[in-house]
Amino acid sequence: MSAVVTVTDLRRSFGDRTVLDHLDLELEPGEIVALLGPNGAGKTTTMRMIAGLLRPDAGSVAIDGVTLTAASGSRLRGRLGFLTEAPGLWDRLSVRENLEIYAGLYAVAAPRKAVDQLIDRLELHLYAASRSAELSKGTKQKVALARALVHDPPVLLLDEPTAGLDPEIAKSVRDLLEERRTAGCALLVSTHNLDEAERMSDRVAVIQQRLLAFDRPEALRRRLSNGRIRIRVAGEASRFLGAARVFDNRATADGSELSMQLVDPETQAPAVVRALVNAGAGIIEAHAERPALEDVYLHFVNVSDERRRS
Repeated sequence: MSAVVTVTDLRRSFGDRTVLDHLDLELEPGEIVALLGPNGAGKTTTMRMIAGLLRPDAGSVAIDGVTLTAASGSRLRGRLGFLTEAPGLWDRLSVRENLEIYAGLYAVAAPRKAVDQLIDRLELHLYAASRSAELSKGTKQKVALARALVHDPPVLLLDEPTAGLDPEIAKSVRDLLEERRTAGCALLVSTHNLDEAERMSDRVAVIQQRLLAFDRPEALRRRLSNGRIRIRVAGEASRFLGAARVFDNRATADGSELSMQLVDPETQAPAVVRALVNAGAGIIEAHAERPALEDVYLHFVNVSDERRRS
C-alpha cells in the first residue's frame, strides 16, 4: 500500500533551537499512527508542516505523491483535516454557522447536508444554535473535530483530540476515529495518553527532533521483552517445576503460576506448554511478559536524551 503522506528529511529551527532534524515519516490509508514525544519534541510543528501552515527549513512533505509547495498547497490542503490543540472557533458564531462557513471554504457540494450529518453523528443537536463562546471545552472539541471532518478529507491530523475530555466524550471521539480509519482515512494523532495510543493505533511514531522508533505497538514492546513467560495452571504450579526447569533451571512457582526465562519465547513457548501438558498440567493461560508502551516510550526518549548529552 502506497503512503498517502510522506515526510522526507524534514528540518525546522526557531532561532537557535532545532525542533526537527532529518525527520522521516509515512502515513498509509486506513491506519491510525500515534505521534508520541515529550513536550517540545516537534509533534505540533510536524503536523503544522504537513498541513502546509508552516514552511520547513529543509526536506519535503508529499500528499498523494505530490510535493507540498506554495503552488500545490491550496489544492493539497483540501485533502487534509486538521484539528489543532486549541479549537479556534469563531466565538460569536453558532455551532452551525462555524461548520457551514468551513464547508463553504472547502467547496463542499451539499454543505447543509454535510453539517447536518456531523451534528447528528457527534450529538451536537442541542448546541447547533449556540454561540461557540457558550460551549464547554468538551463540546468545543467536538465542534472543532466536526470542522476538520466537514469536507470528508482522506487525511486527518489531530493534535491531542481527547485531551481534557470526560470519558464519555473521549470514547465517542475514539469511536469516530475508528470509523474514519475503517473508511480508509489516514490519521496522524498526537497524544500524551499512552494507553489510548496503544489501544487505537496501528503504528506508533516516537519523535524527539528525529524519529526514534516507528512500528506497531506490539512490535515495539517485543523489542524490550525480557524473555520471561508466565503460565497459569490448574492447581498448584509447584507440581510441574521439574518439567519447567528443563527449559529454565531457575523457573519458579507461585500458587498456580509458573514463571521462567527463555532465550527465545516466540519459538520455545509452544514446546514448554507441550512439556507441561505431557506432565499432566492443565494450562489455563500462557503469556510472554511484555513491557507497557509507557516503558517502551521512556526507553527511547531516555536513550535519545543520553545521546544528546554525550
